[in-house]
Amino acid sequence: MKTRKGFFQKFLNYIEIVGNKLPDPFILFSVLALLIIIASSIFSMFGASVIHPGTGEELQVKNLASSEGLQFILTSMLENFTGFAPLGLVLAMMLGIGLAEKVGMLDYAIKRTILKSPPALITYTVVFVGILGNIASDAAMVLVPPLAAMVFYKVGRHPLVGLVAGYAAAGAGFTANLFIAGTDALLSGISTEAAAIIDDSVVVTPVDNWYFNIVSVFILTIVGGLVTNKFIEPRLGKYKGDAVEADVDEDPPKAGKAFRNAIIAAVIYWGIIVIGIALPNSPLRNEEGGIIPSPFLDGIVPIILFFFITIGVTYGITVGNIKSGKDISKYMGESMKDMSSYIVLIFAIAQFIAYFNWSNIGTWVAVNGAEFLKDIEFTGIWLIIGYIIFTALMNFLITSGSAKWALEAPVFVPMFMQLGYHPAFTQVAYRVADSSTNIVTPLMPYMVIVLSFMQKYDKKAGIGTFISLMLPYSICFLITWIILILIFYFVGIPFGPGITPFL
Repeated sequence: MKTRKGFFQKFLNYIEIVGNKLPDPFILFSVLALLIIIASSIFSMFGASVIHPGTGEELQVKNLASSEGLQFILTSMLENFTGFAPLGLVLAMMLGIGLAEKVGMLDYAIKRTILKSPPALITYTVVFVGILGNIASDAAMVLVPPLAAMVFYKVGRHPLVGLVAGYAAAGAGFTANLFIAGTDALLSGISTEAAAIIDDSVVVTPVDNWYFNIVSVFILTIVGGLVTNKFIEPRLGKYKGDAVEADVDEDPPKAGKAFRNAIIAAVIYWGIIVIGIALPNSPLRNEEGGIIPSPFLDGIVPIILFFFITIGVTYGITVGNIKSGKDISKYMGESMKDMSSYIVLIFAIAQFIAYFNWSNIGTWVAVNGAEFLKDIEFTGIWLIIGYIIFTALMNFLITSGSAKWALEAPVFVPMFMQLGYHPAFTQVAYRVADSSTNIVTPLMPYMVIVLSFMQKYDKKAGIGTFISLMLPYSICFLITWIILILIFYFVGIPFGPGITPFL
């Protein structure tokens, strides 16, 4: 007897079917790059321009089909690819994670530790860890999903369930955390500058959204777990992929001792890092002696990379899989082979994003959209809700959270200040909108990473599969956050120390 599917599941099925009929992602982004070239020609033909709200500079929409544009396309192609920030981050992270995986350490760790957790809590644990992972910035979007997939596979659940839950939590829950992260410092600095347009005495600090972020972690963990259990897992069903036949190896005789040594190495490693931060005049701190921002946070990816190399090498040597330096490079090379399809995709997506940014089309759409929202004269809390929806949609054009806030803050912070709203409150509205749709926009560079991971377990998975699995999280997180903002707003709960919606 077949289980009846509700309207939402049928809707997701439709999205998956249509989405998977799209061309291969490499071809798709190549076509999109061509469309940007055509669009830039049309915009330029009509003399489209916009005043950047932050700098006051007039930006013309530049024609990619012009002499200047063609020169840019040809001379920047290699730089667009090799300078694409997520490429280095992903490959560096996978060198360390791949080493730890290939020597068998991650497999053993999952089987002997995580699998002992109550099965009912595994989903919520993955979501919780994914949300907190943004303390490591974008690295969490690379680190959490594959590990979550391995966890779910080991407990007999569909690995794609763990993968999408991990990515959704790390991406859509990006702004929430129990700790003050680099994002808090970055956005608050932009907010303070924007507020100075109206009142230079108003300062937004990194802790001004902290209370809201803390509550968000626990609320989103529950929501993310429920979405996973009620929508995603029933949709995917029981895993019947080829990977099932691959996991038949017994643990090596010295695996227990090797894992113990890896834990000892991990403690020593992080102990050295902590001592290094605590030292007077530590090079890991900023000039004022603080950690946010600091070289420590800026260098968190290499620090995590060396951590995985340390524990991977320790485990490999003890268990006998690493006998010389050649073995280390061999295992790292094997992990890079798994990333070959991702590297190919990045070449196309890097060109598309570079063309989009160079042409100024994204800026033109964002600024004019903001002006429209201002002109329709919404008032009260509905103005904030309208702004949240607007920013969520803008995420499909500009994915960089800091770049988009640098563009929006000079428009919306002063506008809302004149209506009596605190800049930190406007910042909260921006953050929840920006985070919620991170995971469903094709412009997010980490989409192709997750898609590559998905195809490891399901070779037929395509963009439609990806969107249909991520959309429930995006919708539910956005609705949950809007409700949470309304609760804070009407109940009078401070968003941070002494921060209410109104000045």
